[in-house]
Amino acid sequence: MSDAFNNKSENKKEVQAPKTDSDGNGNSKDTDNNDNGISRTEQIEKVGHISLKNAKHLIHCLTIIGEVEGHYILPPQNKTTKYEHIMPALVAIEQDSSIEGLVIIINTVGGDVEAGLAIAELIAGMKTPTVSIVLGGGHSIGVPLAVCSKKSFIVPSATMTIHPVRMNGLVLGVPQTLSYFDKMQDRIIRFVCENSNITPERFRELMMTTGELVMDVGTVLDGEGAVKEGIIDSLGGLSDAIECLYELIESGPVEKK
Repeated sequence: MSDAFNNKSENKKEVQAPKTDSDGNGNSKDTDNNDNGISRTEQIEKVGHISLKNAKHLIHCLTIIGEVEGHYILPPQNKTTKYEHIMPALVAIEQDSSIEGLVIIINTVGGDVEAGLAIAELIAGMKTPTVSIVLGGGHSIGVPLAVCSKKSFIVPSATMTIHPVRMNGLVLGVPQTLSYFDKMQDRIIRFVCENSNITPERFRELMMTTGELVMDVGTVLDGEGAVKEGIIDSLGGLSDAIECLYELIESGPVEKK
């Protein structure tokens, strides 16, 4: 009887014990877990996005950084955004009624065209209010990813590179290859122009500019230039993007620009 009583007492103490953790140096660690039992820190480290509840509105933060990885695995030393992580996350965000908005933080050198377009199309088709902000760079396929949200921002120091489609590996020197490049470029131009305020003619002109890049064709725009050309909606920082997202949430459904 005494053993049973002692076991019950110990169990009761375990239930009542506060949940604490440390990093080995006496410092407390982040123990605020999500529904899957993963801490905020672990969620950021593993998939690069997180939802924060202690705010005016519940918004989800999604990062698109490094190189957008497509059908081929990039070297381990490369910073990558994996589309197989981003796409199901976007579906979950759209289905989760508790998430009121999505902020997308972009700092990418570009990457796989079809993977980037797939992510951009998913974001553009969401009813959840979305705002993007370009920090550092939004190059190559990063341009469609920057304009796919309901509203887009860019910091003054960020840059965006607009250039023709490239292909790695074996390329056949036949007319069909050039036709394939043209069709892929048309897909990018059409998407960017439908989701921003730049015309197809002007975007193609920027894409084919010579004399600006040392070893390539294209144009590099800073934050002010991207806004002036009509690619990005506004100059601004994180607080501007968050405030805009709050306004979108409070104003109800918003038509795409």
